[in-house]
Amino acid sequence: MRPDREYDVSDAEVQFGTAYDITGPEDAPAVVLIHGIGLSRALWQWHLPALSQRYRVLRYDLPGHGDTPPSAQQLSLACLSRQLCDLLDRCGVDRAALVGFSLGGMINRRFALDHPERVSALAILNSPHERSAEAQRIVEERLARTAEGGPAATLDATLARWFTPSFLRAQHAMIAQVRAWVLAAERSSYEQCRSVLAHGVAELVRPEPPIRIPAVVITAENDSGSTPAMARAIAGELDAADCVIVPGLQHMGLIEKPEAFTRPVLGFLDSLRAAGKI
Repeated sequence: MRPDREYDVSDAEVQFGTAYDITGPEDAPAVVLIHGIGLSRALWQWHLPALSQRYRVLRYDLPGHGDTPPSAQQLSLACLSRQLCDLLDRCGVDRAALVGFSLGGMINRRFALDHPERVSALAILNSPHERSAEAQRIVEERLARTAEGGPAATLDATLARWFTPSFLRAQHAMIAQVRAWVLAAERSSYEQCRSVLAHGVAELVRPEPPIRIPAVVITAENDSGSTPAMARAIAGELDAADCVIVPGLQHMGLIEKPEAFTRPVLGFLDSLRAAGKI
């Protein structure tokens, strides 16, 4: 699935430093899209047409990514949760369903812990959870390499983790676009987000009090950093969360096969809406 037109991210509004855009019916329930490290709100262009037909969709850029300048504060999950809270306040959004990819799936969980009354639902896509000692060593090694050489230092290995070999070979323009997004990220912000990915998971494991918000957890079968086991563990710590494993894809499955992710997210949101829960 591809959009009928490109959604022009240059049309962003900026509220207190955060670049964002809003599309969809004004009277529809609010849905917020949160991207991952090295990306921007442009990530959602293949999902936005379907989502914005039925929902009021807010997408925004994290600090130092896309059109949002770096933060004056050291980035942490708490800081990224505050960014989202401030943006919702400025946009007049009292309550929303939060759809987060990778780091975005950590941010939406942190926000749900900080402001549960403002979250109607959670969709957690390809997001990490508790790691083994070896997996933790690997992410800390990537952090060290990023600190030395910036986003470019790990980019080739990152793309190999994100996309299937066949997609890497065939979709040169798409890979070049993703590469450009990552290289455009402000270096310090990227490094700080990498640190949040490496260390922030500890804040989210076995949350107390538990997150009691309707949720769906989705990952790809071959996502090495946000594995099916992690997705099941996240779902197991949430109240009656659904878990969806998309076959055959890697971390960036939502670009390779957008409909495989849009479909379960929309089904989840539509079922809650039909029940009057969002």
